[in-house]
Amino acid sequence: MNGSLQFIGDVSASVRRRIPDQPALKALGMLSNSALAVAPRTRGLAPPPRGSDLAAVPGDPGPPLVGYTFLMMRDPVGGVRKRFERYGPVSWSRAFGIDMVSVFGGDAIEAALMNRDRAFSQSGWEYFIGPFFHRGLMLLDADEHLFHRRIMQQAFTHERLGGYFSRLGYAVRAGMSDWEDAEAFRVYPAVKQLSLDIATETFMATAMGPQAQRVNDAFVAAVRAGTAILRFPIPGGRWAAGLRARQVLEDFFRQSLPAKRRGDGDDLFSALCHAVTEDGERFTDDDVVSHMIFLMMAAHDTSTITTSIVAYHLAKNPDWQERARAESLALGDDVLDIDALGRLSTLDLVIKESLRLVPPVPGLARRTIKDTEILGFHIPAGTICMISPWFNHYSEQYWSQPDRFDPDRFSEGRREDKAHRFAWMPFGGGVHQCIGMHFGTLEVKTLLHELLRSRRLSVDPGYEMPLDTTSLPRPGDGLPVRLQRLQPAARA
Repeated sequence: MNGSLQFIGDVSASVRRRIPDQPALKALGMLSNSALAVAPRTRGLAPPPRGSDLAAVPGDPGPPLVGYTFLMMRDPVGGVRKRFERYGPVSWSRAFGIDMVSVFGGDAIEAALMNRDRAFSQSGWEYFIGPFFHRGLMLLDADEHLFHRRIMQQAFTHERLGGYFSRLGYAVRAGMSDWEDAEAFRVYPAVKQLSLDIATETFMATAMGPQAQRVNDAFVAAVRAGTAILRFPIPGGRWAAGLRARQVLEDFFRQSLPAKRRGDGDDLFSALCHAVTEDGERFTDDDVVSHMIFLMMAAHDTSTITTSIVAYHLAKNPDWQERARAESLALGDDVLDIDALGRLSTLDLVIKESLRLVPPVPGLARRTIKDTEILGFHIPAGTICMISPWFNHYSEQYWSQPDRFDPDRFSEGRREDKAHRFAWMPFGGGVHQCIGMHFGTLEVKTLLHELLRSRRLSVDPGYEMPLDTTSLPRPGDGLPVRLQRLQPAARA
């Protein structure tokens, strides 16, 4: 079997391994088997301009109808590696109903994210999540993006962060007090519920109450809608569920907006309502609602993923767990402020390594608004480009034994992340680097600090966490761990 046929065959194998017993599996298997009869033919995406020294982007559309949609969703790391081996750092394929260019490797990604000719627009996200996270900061471009980011920076000053964390630590500790010892405690759903509770407490200074589950379900539906295969509102489909979810979230935030405008609270919602630049620029009500929906999703969804992945690695590596616990216990029983969280150096290393292995946002979408090029390849205007941080995180060019869990690779004596400015990029890069990355890291550290100081996590030696990558990556089984409350002597 040549490389092309193996590439298609891996789709079926990956799906069989990750999602058994789903009705779509049989249809996908038949499709993959029929594709095995004919190897994909490489062809250029679009002819370069006459007289230029540019090359056409190489690639192939993949199997009929679905292209490489299933491979991108089910085996993103393995699929990307195979495309890189076949085509190099810039290639095109068909997925999610469109032809798109994939961008791999530090130099290619740097060209796209630094965007020196202003050809790459955030409107690439519109195709995937625009209807559900409309007007979120990540979807804005150029001067409009800078305008919104300048106002939003007022909500993420050091003083503001201190105010948020004066409540967050107590909320985490109170939430975890209800976690019972168990032989199969499912970390992901527990952390997701807790992170939503603390996000509303921190960002809104209120308890969500009976609406909590409905709002949580709406965030889940909105995120999952971005990878819908049928991208129109079929009843019962992901796209339709995402549109309903957006309305639920808008209604939820709008009902609280008038009180936040009138009040003088120090929560994020209030900060967005009252943020003003030196020139007197403010957000409209629609702006505040859209930013709250996007920020709340990012604050609790990506933090949940990161916390769960770190918990998995701590459970698998008890030596690292004990090392991190010792640092947490050494700081005493008080809830930690920002400065104290900064002293948890072992957790820093483990979090960075976990973000390398599983970045919560594994792909970044851009659309070209004019003809441009990447590494000598012609990219025509109107092309959606998918940038793959996940590929860089597993590249042997930058990392020693990249498949291995090794937090010390981030220690001052090694700093493998410095091999290229885009070797490690869990928060994106360029002018659109995540505005909440410091808040998010501190939130994850708070969750893990409180967990380590009161509980021990363990899993059977042979356990390997299945990763569901059909949307944002998450533990496919909820991450069941053995959870044991520490006795006072163990905390001394």
